[in-house]
Parts: sequence; structure tokens; C-alpha cells
Amino acid sequence: MRELGTDAENTWCPGCGNFGILRAVKKAAGLLDASAFDLDTLVMSSGIGCHGKIFDYLDLSGVYSLHGRAIATVTGMKMANPLLHPLAFVGDGDAYGEGLAHLLFAAKRNMDITVLVHDNGVYGLTTGQFTPTTERGVTTRSSPHGNVEEPFNPLLLMLDAGASFVARGYPGKLDHLADLIARAIEHVGFSFIDVLQPCVTFHDTYEEYNRRVEVLDATLNMAGARELALQHDALHIGVFYHETAVPYHERLLGDFNPVEDAPSRDERLAAVEDLSR
Repeated sequence: MRELGTDAENTWCPGCGNFGILRAVKKAAGLLDASAFDLDTLVMSSGIGCHGKIFDYLDLSGVYSLHGRAIATVTGMKMANPLLHPLAFVGDGDAYGEGLAHLLFAAKRNMDITVLVHDNGVYGLTTGQFTPTTERGVTTRSSPHGNVEEPFNPLLLMLDAGASFVARGYPGKLDHLADLIARAIEHVGFSFIDVLQPCVTFHDTYEEYNRRVEVLDATLNMAGARELALQHDALHIGVFYHETAVPYHERLLGDFNPVEDAPSRDERLAAVEDLSR
């Protein structure tokens, strides 16, 4: 099996939930490899934040993107070469704040990419400001008297936007998360996983998540997915909803592959010369 590890020094805080996500991605790669999936088709991008360091720790081709722009970057990868399976690693501030428009439109279009959100409810790299998913009342460095905003519900956002694969995972359930990631990558269409990722330094939610997380028994229909996403007593993890739908690149390009089927330089020059006559 191909190893995805690198020699880069890992600088996450000891105990960070990102370690579990990294291990889950590697385990997912093993599951895919065992099913004859071509790991060379996996490419990635990440935004800016603690989550973005995963780019240095995975031996995959990709582009280190800007804050909020990783989803736009992997969208370009998919449209340039539909044979690729792009992964976007994004943070909750990165995806639900600066990058929200890219996220919503990728879901709306059923873009054939996989988005993994490292959702810790805090801007960890910049030392602990609140984000669009920080619970109301939580004290952070940018909300010293408690966050006064209601948080986004990521699952509802994606269900309403038209995502064809909507899931939630937790690094404390490592094998379960690895299976979710493998299923998301294999899904044809827009795949979304909101990962409950504790930040031990600025927003340590391990105890809460270990108490509240429950594994879903089965995938739900749309009404059931929405109902469960609204529950507050338990945090269910698993695939909330998935459907089979034609991905965006097939509707737009058909069988055309811009990388493989593009005209040669000489053919392009000849076409330009014909136009100038």
C-alpha cells in the first residue's frame, strides 16, 4: 500500500483533533487502495489555518490555497481534469466565513469534489477568536463577554444548498471517520463532511463530544436528515443524506476532458490563423 506520510515536522498542539483527521485520511487511503482505487488521482488543496498544515503532512499532489479559497481551487482541478478526485481541507472559519460562497455554490452545482471541514468553532492559528460555528455564549479572545451570535448549522446549510452527500464525523471515532472519508471520495458528486475537531488549546470539546456523540444506524431521507441535524441533545455522526445525481462537470463538459482532449499548440495556432483570414 502507498504511504501518504511525509517527513515534515508536525507543529499541531499535542492532543489536537487534527491528528485524528490526518490518521483517518491515511486509513481511508488504505481502504480505497484495497478496493483498487487509483490513489494517484487524489489531489488536494487547503486554506489558511491550523487545518491547512495537513497539506504538509500528506504525500499528495496539490496547491496550497488562500484563506477561504481551497474549494475554488479544487473546483478548478476537477474542471481541468475530470479524472481527478480532489480533496479540500478547510476550517470552519475558512469555509463558513471567508469561503462560504464557494462552499454553497460547489454544493448547489454538485461539483464532484470532497470537502472536509476541520470544525473546532475557533480560529486556532490566530489564537482563539470566535467563528461562524462558535456556540452562543462561548468566551473567546474576540468575544470576552461571550459570543452573542447564533452559530451556523453546517449540515442544514449543505442540505439546503443541494449537497448530494452530507456527513458528520469525529476523530474520537477514528475507524468510523476513515470509512466516512473513503465513502465521500468514492461518491460521484459533491461530498461534504463536517468533522467535530476539538482544539485543546482554545476550545477543548473532547469531554463534551465524548458524551454527546452518537453513531447513526443508517442514512436518512431529506426530512429525516434535517430533523436529526436540528437535534441538540446528541451529536450524531455518519452519513445524514446522499443521493445519486449527475455531477457538474458531466453536465457542462460531457465526455470532454480539457487535459486529454485539448488541441495541440499547432492546432490552436492554425485555428487562430484561420480566424484572422
